[in-house]
Amino acid sequence: MMHVLSADDVNGLMQYPALVEALRSAFQGEITTPVRHHHTIEMPDQSDATLLLMPAWHDAMAKGHSNNGYVGIKMVSVYPDNAQRAQKPSILGTYLLLDGATGEIRAIMDGPAITVWRTACASALAASYLAHENAEELLMVGTGALSEHLVRAHLAVRPLKRIRVWGRNPAKAEQLVISMGNIDLDIDVVEDLAEAATKADVISCATMASDPLIMGEWLKPGAHLDLVGAYRPDMRESDDEAIRRANVFCDTKAGATKEGGDLVQPLADGILTLDQIKGDLFELCKGEVKGRVTDDEITLFKSVGTAIEDLAAAQYLYELSH
Repeated sequence: MMHVLSADDVNGLMQYPALVEALRSAFQGEITTPVRHHHTIEMPDQSDATLLLMPAWHDAMAKGHSNNGYVGIKMVSVYPDNAQRAQKPSILGTYLLLDGATGEIRAIMDGPAITVWRTACASALAASYLAHENAEELLMVGTGALSEHLVRAHLAVRPLKRIRVWGRNPAKAEQLVISMGNIDLDIDVVEDLAEAATKADVISCATMASDPLIMGEWLKPGAHLDLVGAYRPDMRESDDEAIRRANVFCDTKAGATKEGGDLVQPLADGILTLDQIKGDLFELCKGEVKGRVTDDEITLFKSVGTAIEDLAAAQYLYELSH
């Protein structure tokens, strides 16, 4: 039977600790992720649209263990003029989960909901290796759809006691704090980003910044910097000094070194070399590289996303829902 999971279904079923562990298992396993398909759709009466296809499947199928395998495809459409023309979102997405043995569709799921959950939990997965085990204060930089998920995901892996929120729009920052009212912690909005950054054990950034927001000189010994926004090469959330001072990690080396400006720009300028990147989530989860080694070291994690995370989240949801 094919399952259809709406955004409400996804949000109702997901649990941060369990999804973190599902992602850990996925990065320890063998999953094929072909290069993302990117197609331009010419539109005669509006801006050209874009169709993105992101497939992934379990390698176990090729080794004779197909009974538990899945194939997943995230389909995203980008219609830039939707907001003005039809009062609809510009970016829409759906996730298809197929049986790995037969190709039958097992589930159709809300794409945006899966994306925010898996993105936040990937950051928490990284923090489980890189953030200080006694981290108490988190600074959330950004107030978009990901921000609350990032806070709650980090809470799943570290014993945080204080949450600080900074955003360009103070009203949105206040609203984010209100939305997290059921978290029994000290949560507040901050106006001085520099001062808040110097006190934070974990700084999580999810913004559309083109120029650095977090300066390396602000980072205290033992801090962990989680960079989720700035998903294009021309965007950036941290400066060169942050790269110089930190031990740098990423979700996938193939993606983060080509897509996210926080690594692409320092690599191009010689501030960072490929061999200075300590490891990615594959290597951390498989124990091939060490995460945090000392209490005082500064760690930096750059995320750009991967279809592995989508497949792991979809599999987790499907097996939980039927």
